[in-house]
Order: sequence, then C-alpha cells, then structure tokens
Amino acid sequence: MANDPIHQFQIQKFFSLGEVGGVEFAMTNSALFMIAIVLTISAFLILSTSGRGLVPTRWQSMAELMYELVASTLRNTAGTEGMKFFPFVFSLFAFVLFANLIGLMPYFFTVTSHLVVTGALALLVISVVIIYGFMRNGFGFLKLFVPSGLPVALAPFIALIEVLSFLSRPVSLSLRLFGNMLAGHIVLKVFAGFVVSLSAAGALGWFAALFPFALTVALTALEFLVAVLQAYVFTILTCVYLNDAIHPSH
Repeated sequence: MANDPIHQFQIQKFFSLGEVGGVEFAMTNSALFMIAIVLTISAFLILSTSGRGLVPTRWQSMAELMYELVASTLRNTAGTEGMKFFPFVFSLFAFVLFANLIGLMPYFFTVTSHLVVTGALALLVISVVIIYGFMRNGFGFLKLFVPSGLPVALAPFIALIEVLSFLSRPVSLSLRLFGNMLAGHIVLKVFAGFVVSLSAAGALGWFAALFPFALTVALTALEFLVAVLQAYVFTILTCVYLNDAIHPSH
C-alpha cells in the first residue's frame, strides 16, 4: 500500500457532521486540508503585511509579488474595470497556488488532484462570468457568441461553435489543473517507490536506486514549477473569461 501511487488520492472520512436530506456531510482529509489552506493563506497575508515598512521583509516582498502579479494580469487582460474582481481573482490564485504547493509536502493531501474540487472552482468562475455578463450588458452579453461583422448566413453556425466553446471552458479549466496535479503526483510516487524497493535489495540495490532517486529530485523541482504555473494559468484564464463578461462584443 505504501508504494501504491493511487492511494494518496483516496478520500478518508474522519467523522460525520450529520445528514441533510439524506445526504451525509462529513469531515474528510480533503475538507480538512482545504480549511488548512485557507487558514495558511490568511496567516501568511496577515503576518507578512502586519509590519509594513519602506524596506519590505522577505515575507512582505512575497505577498507584494503575489498582489502585483494578479493585479497586473487582471488589469492587462480585463482593463481597469476588471479590477473590481481583484478580491475574487486573488482568492482563486492564492487558493490554487497554496493547494498545489502544500500537496507537494510528504504525507500531505493535494486537493487540486480531485476533479470535484477543480470542477467546483471552474463552475464558480463561469457562474460569475454569466451572472455579471447579463447584469452589466443584459441580452447584449449574447454578442459574445455572434462576432460583429459576421455574415448572416454564417451566424447560426458560428454561434453554435461559440456556444459549444463557451460551455467547454469550465471543462478545460478544471481538467487542466486536475490532470497536471494528478499525473505529476503519480509519476513522483512511482519513482519514489522504485527508490524504496531497490534500497531493500542491499548494497547493489542502493547503487541502482541512485538513478530513480535523481529523477525523483528532478521531478519534484519540476512539480514545484508546475504548481506555480498551473495557478497562474488558472488565474489568467479566469481574467480572460471575466473580460468577456465586461466586453462581450470585443
């Protein structure tokens, strides 16, 4: 079981919180880590910005870097009006980033390796886009599916393609994050399992284990990069979708 690469993704129930309408609510390892992620983000931001100074500390610099990265991405993608969504976008970025990074720690749980979590985040993004799009533009939001200057004869076909493309957004948004985190952790577990198995074979096994060990170290560094990159990709796509709600005719 220790070398099983799939075992790390299993949901474990700690205790039941009761039932509502015949549906059981329970505290699981996934729920516990999501709570821990939110508390970690809150503690990091509070502690890193509590003693703001002209010469920032290392932690304050990291917090400011996160702020500037999200702010500049949102501003460059959705314009100045898009900054009203900054708290929403920053929260998404911080949650995905910390969830990915915490999941790299040994014996920790990666909540973004579950499609139900990434799917919920993607549906949240698309719901905000649709609701705000209609609130701001009314039925003018539907211009998103019919580009300006389109010949009338092609309009039904292009509109259908645009609608299907729009509906595929939450699917691609969730699958991209889920697939990268799932696949990366499986590969890491497989090579780490090789190290453990070969090490049990004596001196020759220790020598043979050097290669998978080196690959494990290299893959860990790569996964760290992927964890940060996937958080940024999720954020910039969110900004692009929000821009469609603000400027549907563009």
